[in-house]
Amino acid sequence: MSINSPAPVLAAEATVPVRTATKRTILMCKPQFFTVVYRINPWMDPAVPTDTSLAVAQWQTLYDTYVGLGYDVQLIEPIDGLPDMVYAANGGFVIDNQAYGAKFTHVQRQPEGPAYMRWFGANGFDVRVPVETNEGEGDFLLVGDVILAGTGFRSDSNSHAELSVIAGRPVITLRLINPSFYHLDTAVAVLDDSNIAYLPSAFDAESLAILQERYPDAIIVTEEDASILGLNSYSDGYNVVIAARAKDFERQLRARGYNPIGVDLSELLLGGGGVKCCTLELRR
Repeated sequence: MSINSPAPVLAAEATVPVRTATKRTILMCKPQFFTVVYRINPWMDPAVPTDTSLAVAQWQTLYDTYVGLGYDVQLIEPIDGLPDMVYAANGGFVIDNQAYGAKFTHVQRQPEGPAYMRWFGANGFDVRVPVETNEGEGDFLLVGDVILAGTGFRSDSNSHAELSVIAGRPVITLRLINPSFYHLDTAVAVLDDSNIAYLPSAFDAESLAILQERYPDAIIVTEEDASILGLNSYSDGYNVVIAARAKDFERQLRARGYNPIGVDLSELLLGGGGVKCCTLELRR
C-alpha cells in the first residue's frame, strides 16, 4: 500500500451512526439532607451508614458534568426531612410547558409532590395537579412522540391515561415485576428519539413483547450492569451519563456511536437512585 493511500475502513466502523447532542434543560436537587432512615425499596437499609457529605460531593460531580455539557441546570431547594428529594426525576413529568405533578405512593415521600409543584408554578410552568398516583419521570419516559409508562410498584396504571390526556401523546403501559427495578427509569434508558436500552428480566411477558417489537435494535444490558442501576442514565442524543461501573453498557454505547460518561453515585445508590433519578427534564 502506498504511503499516500487512505487507510482501509472496516465495515463495522462504516456503519456506526453519527449521533447529535441536543442541549437540555434539567432540574436537580442538592442532597443536603440525604440519609437513609426508612426502607421503601430493596436498596435502602437504615442499618447501613450513609455519608451525606460524600453524597453531596458525588452529586456535585454529576452537576458539573451537566454544566460542562452545556445544559441549563436549574435547582430546587432541598427540604429538611425529605431525604429522597434529591431524586428529582420523581417530582413530575414536564412536557410542552405543562408540569404533571407527582403523587407519591409512600407516605415518607408524599410531601415532595407539592414541593415540586410549587417550584413548577413559580417558574412559569402550567401545573397539572395529579388525581392518580404517579412518581413522575421515574415511571414516565419520553421516546420521540411516545411515552413509555411503568406500573407494578409505584405509579398506578390509571395515571397513564391521565398523562395521555395532558400530554396529547400515546402512553404505552409496561409492567415491572422485579422489586429491585421498581421504577421504569431503573430498567429502561432512553438514548434518543428512537433508541433505548433495557433489561428484559424487569418486565412481564406482555411488556417485554412490546419492547421487542417496538425497539428491535435496542441495547440489552447485562444483569450485572443493571444491578448497579446502570440503566438509570441520562442522554442528550450523543452524550450518555451513566454509572461509572457499568462497563459493558459503556462498551455497547460506544459501539453504537454514543459518548458514555461515567459518574460515581454509589452513595446515592444506597437510597435506590442513580444518574437519571437525580435528573428531571424540563421541556418548554
